[in-house]
Amino acid sequence: MEKCLIIGSGPAGYTAAIYASRAGLNPIVIAGNDPGGQLTTTNEIENYPGFESINGFDLMDLMKNQAEKLGTRIVGGCVTSVDFSQKPFKVIVDENNIYESQTVIIATGATAKYTGLPSEQTYKGVGVSACAVCDGFFFKKKDVVVVGGGDTAAGDALYLSKICNKVYLVVRKPYMRASRILQERIAQTPNIELLTEHVVSEIYGNGKVEGVKLKYRVGQPNEVTKDISVSGYFAAVGRSPQTEIFAPYISTDASGYIITQGNSAKTNVEGVFACGDCADPVYRQAVVAAGTGCRAALDAESYLSQL
Repeated sequence: MEKCLIIGSGPAGYTAAIYASRAGLNPIVIAGNDPGGQLTTTNEIENYPGFESINGFDLMDLMKNQAEKLGTRIVGGCVTSVDFSQKPFKVIVDENNIYESQTVIIATGATAKYTGLPSEQTYKGVGVSACAVCDGFFFKKKDVVVVGGGDTAAGDALYLSKICNKVYLVVRKPYMRASRILQERIAQTPNIELLTEHVVSEIYGNGKVEGVKLKYRVGQPNEVTKDISVSGYFAAVGRSPQTEIFAPYISTDASGYIITQGNSAKTNVEGVFACGDCADPVYRQAVVAAGTGCRAALDAESYLSQL
Protein backbone atom coordinates (compact mmCIF):
# COMPACT_ATOMS: atom_id res chain seq x y z
CA MET A 1 0.00 0.00 0.00
CA GLU A 2 1.24 3.47 -0.94
CA LYS A 3 1.23 6.61 1.19
CA CYS A 4 0.44 9.02 -1.63
CA LEU A 5 -0.84 8.50 -5.16
CA ILE A 6 -1.02 11.45 -7.56
CA ILE A 7 -3.30 11.27 -10.60
CA GLY A 8 -2.07 13.65 -13.28
CA SER A 9 1.29 14.96 -14.44
CA GLY A 10 0.92 18.64 -15.25
CA PRO A 11 2.40 21.48 -13.16
CA ALA A 12 0.00 20.68 -10.30
CA GLY A 13 0.77 16.96 -10.26
CA TYR A 14 4.53 17.36 -10.56
CA THR A 15 4.66 20.08 -7.89
CA ALA A 16 2.60 17.89 -5.56
CA ALA A 17 5.09 15.09 -6.25
CA ILE A 18 8.07 17.30 -5.45
CA TYR A 19 6.62 18.36 -2.10
CA ALA A 20 5.34 14.89 -1.25
CA SER A 21 8.77 13.42 -2.02
CA ARG A 22 10.51 15.93 0.22
CA ALA A 23 8.06 15.01 2.98
CA GLY A 24 9.02 11.34 2.69
CA LEU A 25 5.69 10.18 1.28
CA ASN A 26 7.31 8.26 -1.62
CA PRO A 27 4.60 9.33 -4.08
CA ILE A 28 3.62 7.60 -7.28
CA VAL A 29 2.44 9.74 -10.22
CA ILE A 30 0.05 8.22 -12.73
CA ALA A 31 1.10 10.21 -15.79
CA GLY A 32 -2.01 9.66 -17.93
CA ASN A 33 -2.33 9.65 -21.70
CA ASP A 34 -0.68 13.08 -22.06
CA PRO A 35 2.31 13.22 -19.68
CA GLY A 36 2.98 16.82 -18.74
CA GLY A 37 -0.55 17.93 -19.52
CA GLN A 38 -1.71 20.78 -21.74
CA LEU A 39 1.43 22.83 -21.19
CA THR A 40 3.44 20.45 -23.36
CA THR A 41 1.57 21.81 -26.41
CA THR A 42 2.59 25.41 -25.68
CA ASN A 43 5.55 26.47 -27.80
CA GLU A 44 6.69 29.39 -25.66
CA ILE A 45 5.92 30.43 -22.08
CA GLU A 46 6.96 33.87 -20.89
CA ASN A 47 4.91 34.23 -17.70
CA TYR A 48 6.26 31.41 -15.53
CA PRO A 49 8.48 32.89 -12.78
CA GLY A 50 12.18 32.22 -13.20
CA PHE A 51 12.07 31.79 -16.97
CA GLU A 52 12.09 34.72 -19.38
CA SER A 53 11.05 32.23 -22.04
CA ILE A 54 10.76 28.46 -22.05
CA ASN A 55 9.09 25.81 -24.18
CA GLY A 56 6.15 24.17 -22.39
CA PHE A 57 7.46 20.66 -22.96
CA ASP A 58 10.86 21.64 -21.56
CA LEU A 59 9.30 23.17 -18.44
CA MET A 60 7.30 20.02 -17.74
CA ASP A 61 10.38 17.89 -18.37
CA LEU A 62 12.31 19.90 -15.77
CA MET A 63 9.52 19.40 -13.22
CA LYS A 64 9.36 15.68 -14.01
CA ASN A 65 13.12 15.25 -13.60
CA GLN A 66 13.12 17.16 -10.32
CA ALA A 67 10.32 15.00 -8.93
CA GLU A 68 12.10 11.80 -9.98
CA LYS A 69 15.42 12.89 -8.47
CA LEU A 70 13.64 13.44 -5.16
CA GLY A 71 12.23 9.89 -5.24
CA THR A 72 8.91 10.13 -7.08
CA ARG A 73 7.98 7.08 -9.14
CA ILE A 74 6.23 8.02 -12.37
CA VAL A 75 4.23 5.33 -14.15
CA GLY A 76 2.45 5.38 -17.48
CA GLY A 77 -1.14 4.54 -18.13
CA CYS A 78 -4.51 6.15 -17.62
CA VAL A 79 -6.75 5.88 -14.57
CA THR A 80 -9.92 4.16 -15.73
CA SER A 81 -11.78 3.92 -12.40
CA VAL A 82 -11.43 4.55 -8.68
CA ASP A 83 -12.98 3.34 -5.45
CA PHE A 84 -13.02 5.98 -2.74
CA SER A 85 -15.78 4.27 -0.74
CA GLN A 86 -13.34 2.74 1.73
CA LYS A 87 -9.72 2.93 2.81
CA PRO A 88 -7.20 2.26 1.49
CA PHE A 89 -8.36 3.97 -1.67
CA LYS A 90 -8.22 1.94 -4.86
CA VAL A 91 -7.12 3.40 -8.18
CA ILE A 92 -7.34 1.22 -11.29
CA VAL A 93 -5.00 1.99 -14.19
CA ASP A 94 -5.76 0.78 -17.72
CA GLU A 95 -8.52 -1.42 -16.24
CA ASN A 96 -5.97 -3.94 -14.94
CA ASN A 97 -3.41 -2.51 -12.52
CA ILE A 98 -4.75 -1.77 -9.05
CA TYR A 99 -3.00 0.67 -6.73
CA GLU A 100 -3.95 1.10 -3.08
CA SER A 101 -3.06 4.26 -1.22
CA GLN A 102 -3.70 6.07 2.04
CA THR A 103 -4.08 9.39 0.21
CA VAL A 104 -4.90 10.41 -3.35
CA ILE A 105 -4.16 13.76 -4.99
CA ILE A 106 -6.27 14.50 -8.07
CA ALA A 107 -4.45 16.70 -10.59
CA THR A 108 -6.16 15.68 -13.83
CA GLY A 109 -6.53 19.21 -15.22
CA ALA A 110 -9.06 20.51 -17.71
CA THR A 111 -9.12 20.55 -21.49
CA ALA A 112 -10.11 23.54 -23.57
CA LYS A 113 -13.15 23.19 -25.76
CA TYR A 114 -12.93 24.10 -29.42
CA THR A 115 -15.69 24.58 -31.98
CA GLY A 116 -14.75 21.45 -33.89
CA LEU A 117 -13.26 22.99 -37.02
CA PRO A 118 -10.51 20.77 -38.50
CA SER A 119 -8.46 23.92 -39.13
CA GLU A 120 -8.41 24.62 -35.38
CA GLN A 121 -6.23 21.55 -34.96
CA THR A 122 -4.17 22.39 -38.06
CA TYR A 123 -3.13 25.76 -36.65
CA LYS A 124 -3.11 24.89 -32.96
CA GLY A 125 0.02 26.44 -31.47
CA VAL A 126 0.73 28.51 -34.60
CA GLY A 127 -2.02 31.09 -34.23
CA VAL A 128 -4.83 29.09 -32.64
CA SER A 129 -5.07 29.18 -28.85
CA ALA A 130 -7.59 28.69 -26.07
CA CYS A 131 -5.78 30.86 -23.53
CA ALA A 132 -5.70 34.61 -24.10
CA VAL A 133 -3.71 35.27 -20.94
CA CYS A 134 -1.11 32.67 -21.92
CA ASP A 135 -0.66 33.61 -25.56
CA GLY A 136 -2.06 37.09 -26.07
CA PHE A 137 1.36 38.73 -25.76
CA PHE A 138 2.52 37.05 -28.97
CA PHE A 139 -0.10 39.01 -30.91
CA LYS A 140 0.88 42.44 -29.68
CA LYS A 141 -0.37 45.17 -32.03
CA LYS A 142 -1.93 42.56 -34.36
CA ASP A 143 -5.53 41.75 -35.28
CA VAL A 144 -7.13 38.69 -33.64
CA VAL A 145 -10.50 36.97 -33.42
CA VAL A 146 -12.18 35.59 -30.30
CA VAL A 147 -14.95 33.01 -30.67
CA GLY A 148 -17.62 32.73 -27.97
CA GLY A 149 -20.44 34.66 -26.36
CA GLY A 150 -20.09 34.07 -22.63
CA ASP A 151 -18.10 35.64 -19.82
CA THR A 152 -14.89 33.85 -20.84
CA ALA A 153 -15.07 35.19 -24.39
CA ALA A 154 -15.90 38.70 -23.19
CA GLY A 155 -13.07 38.64 -20.66
CA ASP A 156 -10.62 37.35 -23.27
CA ALA A 157 -11.67 40.04 -25.75
CA LEU A 158 -11.22 42.79 -23.16
CA TYR A 159 -7.83 41.42 -22.13
CA LEU A 160 -6.64 41.19 -25.74
CA SER A 161 -7.95 44.68 -26.54
CA LYS A 162 -5.18 46.08 -24.31
CA ILE A 163 -2.51 44.24 -26.29
CA CYS A 164 -3.77 43.81 -29.83
CA ASN A 165 -4.54 46.31 -32.57
CA LYS A 166 -8.08 45.02 -33.13
CA VAL A 167 -10.23 42.25 -31.65
CA TYR A 168 -13.14 40.68 -33.54
CA LEU A 169 -15.55 39.02 -31.12
CA VAL A 170 -17.54 36.38 -33.03
CA VAL A 171 -20.83 35.33 -31.40
CA ARG A 172 -23.02 32.64 -32.96
CA LYS A 173 -26.28 33.92 -31.48
CA PRO A 174 -27.93 37.34 -32.02
CA TYR A 175 -26.89 38.25 -28.47
CA MET A 176 -24.13 37.64 -25.94
CA ARG A 177 -24.58 35.45 -22.86
CA ALA A 178 -21.94 37.40 -20.94
CA SER A 179 -22.86 39.37 -17.85
CA ARG A 180 -24.27 42.86 -18.39
CA ILE A 181 -21.21 44.66 -17.04
CA LEU A 182 -18.91 42.80 -19.42
CA GLN A 183 -21.19 43.55 -22.35
CA GLU A 184 -21.12 47.22 -21.41
CA ARG A 185 -17.32 47.17 -21.32
CA ILE A 186 -17.22 45.47 -24.72
CA ALA A 187 -19.46 48.22 -26.15
CA GLN A 188 -17.20 50.91 -24.67
CA THR A 189 -13.97 49.46 -26.04
CA PRO A 190 -13.28 51.03 -29.44
CA ASN A 191 -10.95 48.35 -30.83
CA ILE A 192 -13.40 45.47 -30.19
CA GLU A 193 -15.79 44.75 -33.05
CA LEU A 194 -18.75 42.60 -32.00
CA LEU A 195 -19.98 40.26 -34.74
CA THR A 196 -23.22 38.62 -33.62
CA GLU A 197 -24.95 35.95 -35.71
CA HIS A 198 -21.56 35.01 -37.16
CA VAL A 199 -19.66 31.73 -37.15
CA VAL A 200 -16.12 30.95 -38.21
CA SER A 201 -16.30 28.39 -41.00
CA GLU A 202 -12.57 28.07 -41.65
CA ILE A 203 -9.17 29.26 -40.44
CA TYR A 204 -6.59 29.68 -43.19
CA GLY A 205 -2.95 30.55 -43.60
CA ASN A 206 0.44 29.34 -44.76
CA GLY A 207 2.14 27.64 -41.84
CA LYS A 208 0.46 30.06 -39.44
CA VAL A 209 -2.90 31.79 -39.11
CA GLU A 210 -3.45 34.56 -41.64
CA GLY A 211 -7.23 34.92 -41.58
CA VAL A 212 -10.65 33.37 -41.04
CA LYS A 213 -13.72 32.83 -43.19
CA LEU A 214 -16.98 33.95 -41.58
CA LYS A 215 -20.61 33.15 -42.27
CA TYR A 216 -23.34 35.58 -41.24
CA ARG A 217 -26.87 34.32 -40.49
CA VAL A 218 -26.09 30.72 -41.42
CA GLY A 219 -28.95 28.90 -43.13
CA GLN A 220 -31.06 32.01 -43.61
CA PRO A 221 -32.01 33.47 -47.01
CA ASN A 222 -29.71 36.43 -46.38
CA GLU A 223 -26.67 34.31 -45.43
CA VAL A 224 -23.42 36.15 -46.19
CA THR A 225 -19.80 34.94 -46.27
CA LYS A 226 -16.72 37.08 -45.84
CA ASP A 227 -13.04 36.89 -44.93
CA ILE A 228 -11.13 38.88 -42.34
CA SER A 229 -7.36 39.00 -41.97
CA VAL A 230 -6.16 38.10 -38.48
CA SER A 231 -2.97 36.70 -36.99
CA GLY A 232 -4.57 34.96 -34.01
CA TYR A 233 -7.67 32.91 -33.27
CA PHE A 234 -8.79 32.40 -29.66
CA ALA A 235 -11.42 29.80 -28.82
CA ALA A 236 -13.37 30.84 -25.72
CA VAL A 237 -16.24 28.37 -25.71
CA GLY A 238 -15.48 26.77 -22.35
CA ARG A 239 -13.33 24.13 -20.71
CA SER A 240 -13.97 20.56 -19.57
CA PRO A 241 -12.46 19.48 -16.24
CA GLN A 242 -11.27 15.87 -16.38
CA THR A 243 -13.22 14.65 -13.37
CA GLU A 244 -15.86 12.24 -14.70
CA ILE A 245 -14.40 9.09 -13.13
CA PHE A 246 -14.48 10.68 -9.67
CA ALA A 247 -18.14 11.73 -9.88
CA PRO A 248 -19.54 8.89 -7.73
CA TYR A 249 -17.43 10.02 -4.78
CA ILE A 250 -16.14 13.59 -5.17
CA SER A 251 -18.31 16.72 -5.02
CA THR A 252 -18.13 19.00 -8.04
CA ASP A 253 -19.87 22.15 -9.18
CA ALA A 254 -22.37 22.22 -12.04
CA SER A 255 -19.54 22.35 -14.60
CA GLY A 256 -17.66 19.42 -13.11
CA TYR A 257 -14.91 21.30 -11.27
CA ILE A 258 -13.95 19.64 -7.99
CA ILE A 259 -15.05 21.60 -4.93
CA THR A 260 -12.34 22.04 -2.30
CA GLN A 261 -12.79 23.19 1.27
CA GLY A 262 -11.89 26.80 1.99
CA ASN A 263 -8.25 27.57 1.24
CA SER A 264 -7.26 23.90 1.37
CA ALA A 265 -7.02 21.17 -1.26
CA LYS A 266 -9.34 18.92 0.75
CA THR A 267 -12.35 17.38 -0.99
CA ASN A 268 -15.48 15.97 0.61
CA VAL A 269 -13.69 12.61 0.97
CA GLU A 270 -11.20 12.63 3.81
CA GLY A 271 -7.77 11.74 2.46
CA VAL A 272 -8.51 12.76 -1.14
CA PHE A 273 -7.20 16.12 -2.32
CA ALA A 274 -7.53 18.10 -5.57
CA CYS A 275 -5.32 20.68 -7.22
CA GLY A 276 -4.73 22.40 -10.52
CA ASP A 277 -7.21 23.14 -13.29
CA CYS A 278 -9.59 20.30 -12.35
CA ALA A 279 -10.46 22.37 -9.27
CA ASP A 280 -9.95 25.87 -10.72
CA PRO A 281 -12.64 27.34 -12.98
CA VAL A 282 -11.22 30.86 -12.66
CA TYR A 283 -7.45 31.35 -13.06
CA ARG A 284 -6.29 28.39 -15.18
CA GLN A 285 -2.60 29.31 -15.09
CA ALA A 286 0.40 27.01 -14.70
CA VAL A 287 1.84 28.98 -11.79
CA VAL A 288 -1.49 28.81 -9.94
CA ALA A 289 -1.74 25.08 -10.62
CA ALA A 290 1.76 24.57 -9.24
CA GLY A 291 0.84 26.48 -6.08
CA THR A 292 -2.23 24.36 -5.47
CA GLY A 293 -0.12 21.24 -6.07
CA CYS A 294 2.08 22.36 -3.19
CA ARG A 295 -1.03 22.91 -1.09
CA ALA A 296 -2.35 19.41 -1.86
CA ALA A 297 0.91 17.74 -0.88
CA LEU A 298 1.14 19.68 2.38
CA ASP A 299 -2.48 18.80 3.18
CA ALA A 300 -1.79 15.13 2.44
CA GLU A 301 1.28 15.19 4.69
CA SER A 302 -0.73 16.78 7.50
CA TYR A 303 -3.51 14.22 7.10
CA LEU A 304 -1.08 11.29 7.25
CA SER A 305 0.69 12.69 10.30
CA GLN A 306 -2.63 12.62 12.21
CA LEU A 307 -3.41 8.99 11.41
